[in-house]
Amino acid sequence: METFQFLADMLGGRTIEIVAALLGLVSVSLVVRRSIWNYPFGLVMVALYAWVFFGEKLYSDALLQVFFFVVQIYGWWHWQRRLADDGRVAVARLTPAARTACLALSAGGALAWGSVMSRFTDAAYPFWDGTVAVLSVVAQILLSRRYLENWWFWIVVDVLAVALFVVKGLMPTAALYFVFLLLAVAGLSSWRRSSKVAAE
Repeated sequence: METFQFLADMLGGRTIEIVAALLGLVSVSLVVRRSIWNYPFGLVMVALYAWVFFGEKLYSDALLQVFFFVVQIYGWWHWQRRLADDGRVAVARLTPAARTACLALSAGGALAWGSVMSRFTDAAYPFWDGTVAVLSVVAQILLSRRYLENWWFWIVVDVLAVALFVVKGLMPTAALYFVFLLLAVAGLSSWRRSSKVAAE
């Protein structure tokens, strides 16, 4: 009985969040498979999550969804031009210098954005939320450009996001990001195998 009550409490009043979470699962599962059809699901998901996060005063995450919407349109266009013979997108890899630049920009961006959110808004957990947002921006750009390293960024994002959403009581979204974490690990493994095959 307590289990049913827990599920009712978790799901009650969160219809938009649940729909967004389900769309997210479909979208990321298709990304792992390097399918271009991830984009229609992803566009609807981020639109719904913009509404959810704004209502929870997670402003960095809400703004992030607007960015995701734009970048997903770009990614859809870019992937369409880079499809392999099997209908899946071809995988690319960053140079060591580009990896270092991504890490440095991510650290500086997270600190700067967290400071802005802390000073000028009533954001909940501005640095935590800001770090998730900045790393997500980097990860999404890398994903749109087909770089394998996007998965490393998503893994860090998902670990941080699960904890943040649990603290905020967004349990369906926390559960979603835990599944995203598992999918990111699977995506890293799958894309790594694909890049090795392409290099042979």
